[in-house]
Amino acid sequence: MSREQLPVELVDADGLPLGSTTVTHAHTAPGLLHRAFSVLLFDADGRLLLQQRAEAKTRFPLRWANACCGHPAPTKDVVTEAAQRLDEELGLGSIALTPVGVYVYRALDPVTERVEHEYDHVLVGTVAREAPRPDPAEVAALRWADPDDVRRAIEAEPWSYAPWLAGVLAAWEAAAVEPGDR
Repeated sequence: MSREQLPVELVDADGLPLGSTTVTHAHTAPGLLHRAFSVLLFDADGRLLLQQRAEAKTRFPLRWANACCGHPAPTKDVVTEAAQRLDEELGLGSIALTPVGVYVYRALDPVTERVEHEYDHVLVGTVAREAPRPDPAEVAALRWADPDDVRRAIEAEPWSYAPWLAGVLAAWEAAAVEPGDR
């Protein structure tokens, strides 16, 4: 089964479950609000891991984003599902993840005309020594960057970054969780 046919959990504005649909249907205009997660990974120096989304992605391909994004299956634990996705995309299944907040957003991809309308759980983890092993079907490139440099780059070239990245970074900052905090 393709990832586009997997189920996602529809939610209301407070994150309460309303039912489910497929990834494709949830991202078809006008877009249905559904549960998602975004993982921010840091190294020991406080640098942020960015992934350039693969060209084959149906939403915002080739844009720079946080380390990993995805959708937990309906009724499943967000942290467990995010750790599994992190392993699938980057080969980093042993990273402890800490929830730091939620970011709700809606964004239309002008290229694919798909819509992101997500109740996005923001999770943070630290990469100790593991070297990411990205799946080329999911990830075009990886790079480490200072979070302040990323914020400035998003302001200067928003078209180069996934539209959720600024909000995900803001949710992390609002939680005042330093990389490595548990």
